[in-house]
Amino acid sequence: MKNKVLLTAAVTGAGDTTAKSSYVPVTPKEIAEAAIESAKAGATVAHVHARDPKTGGISHDVNHYREIVDRIRESETDVIINITSGGGGDFIPSLDTPAAGGNGTDIQTPAERHEPVGELLPEMCTLDCGSVNFGDMIYMSPTDWLRDQAKLIQDSGVKPELECFDTGHLRFAKQLVNEGLIDGDPMFQFCMGIPWGMDADVETMLYMRDRLPENAHWSAFGIGRMQLPILAQAAQLGGNVRVGLEDNIYLSKGVLARNDQLVDKAVTMLNSNDIEVMTPEEARQQFGLRNPYGGKKA
Repeated sequence: MKNKVLLTAAVTGAGDTTAKSSYVPVTPKEIAEAAIESAKAGATVAHVHARDPKTGGISHDVNHYREIVDRIRESETDVIINITSGGGGDFIPSLDTPAAGGNGTDIQTPAERHEPVGELLPEMCTLDCGSVNFGDMIYMSPTDWLRDQAKLIQDSGVKPELECFDTGHLRFAKQLVNEGLIDGDPMFQFCMGIPWGMDADVETMLYMRDRLPENAHWSAFGIGRMQLPILAQAAQLGGNVRVGLEDNIYLSKGVLARNDQLVDKAVTMLNSNDIEVMTPEEARQQFGLRNPYGGKKA
């Protein structure tokens, strides 16, 4: 094989995809099982959000995250766990009271966003590196809040994946590195094609890649129909990759997918281009991640 990549399965997300596909996992048991099935299909990393088992909407309940993490760690299948720390950033302005959030607003402090990460200590977590018009809402992540959150992650020993939805996010992520708030070789994630962030195309990917620090690792994903094209481009350009129902619910036009099917399709595409997927243990060593199993799983 010419090279190896880290393959993430983002198994559920926090969007309203549960209304569009019954394959989107909702309960902690379903989310953990999706992560385990994705690992068996070849995923290196499982990126998880928690959902409210009753409504299917976003959950910030640490106990929901704890059940997901415990079920994954107690399984016989090894996979790196990557917990979101980007929850509680949804701001929907009200025309009547524009300084206050309207219906659907969900804002957490940096400490609240960090709580599942700090308590459960996964190998990785995401850190969304700026605010952005996210569809019809604003995803809000002010710079001072991000500094506080980055310090909390740093103190926990968890590896942050610096998520960039637009070019300015990359600039601020590099500022966090320059300020000493990110340990080791930084890991960047280009989140492409989300309305209204950066475009999902090779020109934008190259723009982002070519502005990374020399010691940086990077990954990219696209949403919807751009999921697999962006995967192929990122892998060919030296990046890591991601698939999963958080970003795309279709296996092909009109055919709903399971997470493990998307992982299997990604692995097949990568292998056909002489690119191999890292094992979790290879990735822990490559990226300097903690091993929560104490070396028992490899």
